[in-house]
Amino acid sequence: MAELVTLREAVASLVRDGATMALEGFTHLIPFAAGHEVIRQGRRGLTLIRMTPDLIYDQMIGMGCASRLVFSWGGNPGVGSLHRFRDAIQAGWPAPLEIEEHSHADMAARYQAGASGLPFAVTRGYVGSDLPKQNLKIKFIECPFTGERLAATPAINPDVTVIHAQRADRAGNVLIYGIIGVQKEAALAAKRVIATVEEIVEDLQAPPNACVLPAWVVTCVCHVPEGARPSYAHGYYKRDNAFYVAWDEISRDRERFRQWMQRHVLSTADFAEYRRSVEADANMKSHA
Repeated sequence: MAELVTLREAVASLVRDGATMALEGFTHLIPFAAGHEVIRQGRRGLTLIRMTPDLIYDQMIGMGCASRLVFSWGGNPGVGSLHRFRDAIQAGWPAPLEIEEHSHADMAARYQAGASGLPFAVTRGYVGSDLPKQNLKIKFIECPFTGERLAATPAINPDVTVIHAQRADRAGNVLIYGIIGVQKEAALAAKRVIATVEEIVEDLQAPPNACVLPAWVVTCVCHVPEGARPSYAHGYYKRDNAFYVAWDEISRDRERFRQWMQRHVLSTADFAEYRRSVEADANMKSHA
């Protein structure tokens, strides 16, 4: 059954150096607060998994948390490149980063295989693609029933999956609605699950077609309001598009990036203090 703990306690007890870690959330509900806590606690050598690594993985990579990235697309959505990710690949700064690239469909299938207790995923993907030449984990098999050539890849089973969600009840059941992405599969595939949530309630009041992760799936629930900012949480707050644009300039220069992370992440005690720090900085600039 899920425990209700602070995010600091959850990361300290469940995330170890060298762990395989998935932080999932598609478009909204991206677990920025949890990523920041991993940075604060100085975790190293992580294998980071995410279908669409964006700003939070750029920050984690730039702060030296990762040694390997498993993904299907990477970028600053609507803006351009991830400069810390690019610097790690091209220059090995702050540390070399190994990458393992798959297609979107394949990553989803791999999570599904992991959630189902299967050793590998099967898709019709990669026909005409050069990616199998770069990623030796993409193999091809023959269907025993039709003789069709299919792609097979290993299941994903993270040591820890982290998700952000709208609500949890006091028993540890977690409610997700809006665009769900692969959070459910990523959670079911993992050995341990941390769920940060907007609020803790007595009754989930789940709307139709919502996803409810039962308490027995979740290891820890952490109350972290606005824990997905600058992404959005459906029904709670909008996406901070201005931050995504600003990040392009912040992250281009190593020293400016390090100073920003020191001021707003490393020097803050938790995500609430981080939010106050970022908002104060934005207010100062608006009145300058």
